[in-house]
Amino acid sequence: MNLIALGINHNSAAVEVRERVAFAPDQVAEALEELCRLQDVEEAVVLSTCNRTELYVAHAPDREMAPQKEQLLRWLASYHHLTASELESSAYFHQGQSALQHMIQVAAGLDSMVLGEPQIFGQLKSAYAVASEAGTVGAELGRVLPRVFSIAKKVRTDTAIGENPVSVAYAAVDLAGHIFADLRSCTALLVGAGETIELVAKHLVEAGVSEIVIANRTLGRARDLAQRFGAEAVLLSEIPERLHSADIVISSTASQLPILGKGAVEGALRSRKHRPMLMVDIAVPRDIEHQVGELRDVYLYSVDDLKEIVDENLRSRQTEARKADEIIAAGVTEFLSETRSLAAVDSVREYRRMAESLRERELDRALRAIARGDDPQQVVAQLARGITNKLIHAPTAGLKAASAAGRQDLLANARQLLGLASDAAHPAAANVTDDGGGVNPAAPADSASEASNITAESVASKNPDGQTLQ
Repeated sequence: MNLIALGINHNSAAVEVRERVAFAPDQVAEALEELCRLQDVEEAVVLSTCNRTELYVAHAPDREMAPQKEQLLRWLASYHHLTASELESSAYFHQGQSALQHMIQVAAGLDSMVLGEPQIFGQLKSAYAVASEAGTVGAELGRVLPRVFSIAKKVRTDTAIGENPVSVAYAAVDLAGHIFADLRSCTALLVGAGETIELVAKHLVEAGVSEIVIANRTLGRARDLAQRFGAEAVLLSEIPERLHSADIVISSTASQLPILGKGAVEGALRSRKHRPMLMVDIAVPRDIEHQVGELRDVYLYSVDDLKEIVDENLRSRQTEARKADEIIAAGVTEFLSETRSLAAVDSVREYRRMAESLRERELDRALRAIARGDDPQQVVAQLARGITNKLIHAPTAGLKAASAAGRQDLLANARQLLGLASDAAHPAAANVTDDGGGVNPAAPADSASEASNITAESVASKNPDGQTLQ
């Protein structure tokens, strides 16, 4: 497989690094086209979430791996106006089978901060769809990613890895429960209207929070969520006048710039008479300026700060993770076996075309002989001998050359391919001419029959359409 995965995630880098290499949704299509303009990068998919940025590429088969890694790292850094040295210690790299295994682990939620979380599966499918639309998915990724999704789905179906996972959204609400004695008396301001904020709203309602305000760039999606959870929908521009009433602020948008600055929060704190405010920034890049954490009466947490809460979830799910690893290993082995078998398809088709051409020529010769009045029995016998000798001519010449060169490995492989017993002698081979002209007259009477049997058993094989050579 000419497959590479290069990335940076929550395990390899802090949020301060991850936010610098995140791709906004409207950047991805352009980035994919630029990535595929790199030398020998033929296909590409870009995955960018709050916890990871990863590049999946298919490259030309004759390239070395090391230059490819350096090239991708330089491109990722350059795209985000960084230097490769700034990312080198945080980046990880997988190739071939390792890349495939990593992609499945990502899709199954095994590489997530929250073990087994389901959101990443949909995020990777969306990334694949965007790349397909951009025209950067070809034969390699077009085979690999559907199988990645299939195996990841099997992991979720056959294990309990995805049952009631502690999500980042849940961890944020759980944190609020530790800061405030009674969440029922709290007002929550949610910034954004994506899947994570939807989960946050769900957990807040379950925790008893009765007053929720959802702020978003557009009102449509915010109103949909507000209607579902009995909340109020406002625009992002209304946040400054709403901020002072919020005890809990949880933000998760795709903005490339901070939405809440230190000045706005300072003003809200004055109006609150310094009542404490919990702010949880789940976004990458961050929505809330990190200087806000310097203010008294503000408890500011980033997505990385929630790791301690989700680590307990990780420990409790290790048994299921081991089961998942076994499923992934089996799936990878099966896929690689199928991939290797595809390499023989062209050879099988070419060999079949050669055999069919030979058969047509010999059959035409036989039909003309019968038309001339030749004995049909002798014609059929000659037809069989002609096909047999011509089919075994090239293998016979190859076997003799291998034997003369002392290539016992080739001889052993040939015997296996031809379906011959590994420890059997093969005197009949010496009695077959290497010019395709027929059986040596000095051979025993049954040599032609033996050669015919060898051909029938070993040359007859299934073609891709499931037909047997005659």
